[in-house]
Amino acid sequence: MNQETYRRIVSGQDQGFGVSFLRFLLRGVALIYGSVVRLRNMGYQLGIFRSHSVNVSVISIGNITAGGTGKTPLVIWLCNYLHNKGICCSILTRGYKTQPGEISDEPALLAKSCSGTTVVINPDRVAGAKKAVSVHSPQALVMDDGFQHRKLRRDLDIVAIDATCPFGYGRILPAGLLREPPSGLVRASVIVITRADQASKEQLDKLRQTISQYAPNIPIAKTAHKLSHAVSYPNQEISLDELRNSNVYAFCGIGNPNAFFNSLKQNNIHLCGTKIFDDHHVYTPVDLEQIYIEAKAANATVILSTQKDWIKNALLVPDKEAFVFAYLAMELDFLEEIDTITTLIDSLFDNTIGKSNE
Repeated sequence: MNQETYRRIVSGQDQGFGVSFLRFLLRGVALIYGSVVRLRNMGYQLGIFRSHSVNVSVISIGNITAGGTGKTPLVIWLCNYLHNKGICCSILTRGYKTQPGEISDEPALLAKSCSGTTVVINPDRVAGAKKAVSVHSPQALVMDDGFQHRKLRRDLDIVAIDATCPFGYGRILPAGLLREPPSGLVRASVIVITRADQASKEQLDKLRQTISQYAPNIPIAKTAHKLSHAVSYPNQEISLDELRNSNVYAFCGIGNPNAFFNSLKQNNIHLCGTKIFDDHHVYTPVDLEQIYIEAKAANATVILSTQKDWIKNALLVPDKEAFVFAYLAMELDFLEEIDTITTLIDSLFDNTIGKSNE
């Protein structure tokens, strides 16, 4: 079952006896999984399970749902913020679908986008943290996708909630997209609503109210993914105005593909065709050839992907002079409460920042 089909099933979009029965089975599994998650969280709360500390500050960026919530741009923003403050940091990532000796899409994007930052790939976050400290001597560790990885003690928990699908259709995996019950938000230090520009004021107000029910004293910030330009193969910048005057065929293999397509439409970029792959899809020459065939049939002049997808397929680009092949560059734009987050971050490094600014 591919990702798009799965989302249609758990969201209730697909109907029919067979699909309804499958949802019933998934909800049964979700009851078991949810019970395990609750017991695990209770174990940490009661001190039955122990979190391990390292001798540098740890900042986790995570979420409570599976799929794309905009964590990667938040990690990039944080690492560049720390770098500009004179704080040397390392990123801890599990490297989802990464084979030994390889670097997959997210770690490669983080390494490319974060100035002066090292990336350590290890599904065991404690082991990864110890390696980062011993090899790179960072002043801070940024744990990517770390909210549920409670084995490593953290000093700050930043939790991203996607405004376009905030609570994973209201059910625990695999019946929905929730990794844990929303009550887990009480562990957060700050909550960041991502893609806030793709939701109405009424939706955002309702989302704030819901978050406050689960985590009444946790500060909430809002961000948008701001489109800046596109970059074509091999390395030429394309303005948004140029994209608006083009027929664009867009494809991606990310957790929330509709958010990518919607951001293009919001910026008045005409989509003549789209194609969705599973999250972290490993592209092949056959995939790229199929994309070109569909783009040609749709009379496209530009083929556009996310930067995360671009990293995996740029070397596979065939010689097709009829098309411009490019990725979309995005920047994280804080709409509200950036000072709340920066104050929490700065408080971890007050002495270090003071010395670096002398």
